[in-house]
Amino acid sequence: MAKKKETEGVIKITQVRSRIGCPKVQKQTLDALGLRKNGRTVEHKANPAILGMVEKVKHLVKIEQ
Repeated sequence: MAKKKETEGVIKITQVRSRIGCPKVQKQTLDALGLRKNGRTVEHKANPAILGMVEKVKHLVKIEQ
């Protein structure tokens, strides 16, 4: 069987809007994703838990495949 590439199933998440004025739950979600400042980018595997967190803060972040 062929092995999957390491980069397959990885998404880049960039914070593009400020967390000021957001509910506490959304701030905690950004912290859990590793986003603490505007313009920061993190990489995560595209699993259901991460995709669910991104869905909660989709108005604050930009997602790249």
